[in-house]
Amino acid sequence: MKTRIQIALFALMILLSFGANAQQDPMYTQYMFNTQTINPAYAGTWESVGFMVLGRQQWAGIEGAPETYSFSLQAPLKNERVALGFNVINDKVGYVKRFYVYGDYSYLVPLSEKLNLRLGLKGGFTSYNHNLAAHNILDPGDPSFVGEIDSKLKPNFGVGAFLYSKKAYVGFSIPKVVNSTFENDFENFSINAQMRHYFLIAGAVFDLGENVKFKPTALTKASFTSETGTPLQFDLTGNFLIKEKLWLGGMWRSGDSFGFIAQFLFAEKLRLGYAIDFSTTNLRNYSNGTHEVMISYELRFKKEKVISPRYF
Repeated sequence: MKTRIQIALFALMILLSFGANAQQDPMYTQYMFNTQTINPAYAGTWESVGFMVLGRQQWAGIEGAPETYSFSLQAPLKNERVALGFNVINDKVGYVKRFYVYGDYSYLVPLSEKLNLRLGLKGGFTSYNHNLAAHNILDPGDPSFVGEIDSKLKPNFGVGAFLYSKKAYVGFSIPKVVNSTFENDFENFSINAQMRHYFLIAGAVFDLGENVKFKPTALTKASFTSETGTPLQFDLTGNFLIKEKLWLGGMWRSGDSFGFIAQFLFAEKLRLGYAIDFSTTNLRNYSNGTHEVMISYELRFKKEKVISPRYF
């Protein structure tokens, strides 16, 4: 019965996911271990105080290529149903810089002995900066490239839900509900710097033997605005866990890239992960791939031995 539920959740994810791609908010290859940045309801699923740091260098070798650095923290409160989270993301693409600071609130709703639902709220702000004058342009007097985009802080909020058991999960979230724009200080030039995105994520873990487990995961990103062009992007990964210590696997992103993932677990507290992507577009002729490094650590204060390891 448990296996059927896992298969059904993952199959539903695939059916809802196929579509074209678009560059949206910061993307992550190791999204299955970095869910809190897009879904506030994920906070508290570790059942311990923990933090994660991730650095991503996209399309290495190309000047001005995207760079993303994120920090996430989550902690359960004395009321075990409530958990709080904190996220800081620094994202740079060329001369465009975005800095995100958001807090998370998550509430646990037990559905059965093995199935839980968490509902979450996210709130914070985004700072956007774009030095238009730094561009190398043919006409220095072009009014579209005068001054800087106004870097005032823009508040926003998000919502999310995360349904999970020990070996399967599905989540839906809208990390930024409010669409907003940033303006420069000349002739009211503006840009859509915060657009509403929808995220649907799912995964499951299957036993393949005494020392091997298989975890397929999928993520759909959607933005139904004309500025993003094609509205959907689909990520699919498959990872094998060997002796509860080493994750090895691969990923594919629709219309964009494929790659490989590795993660090592140290004493169930410290995790070190690395991923590399290779573009399937014309960018493959100019870049040296995309590199992503992740480190997470959990502070477990309970003395009892952890019976079931955390798979996501």
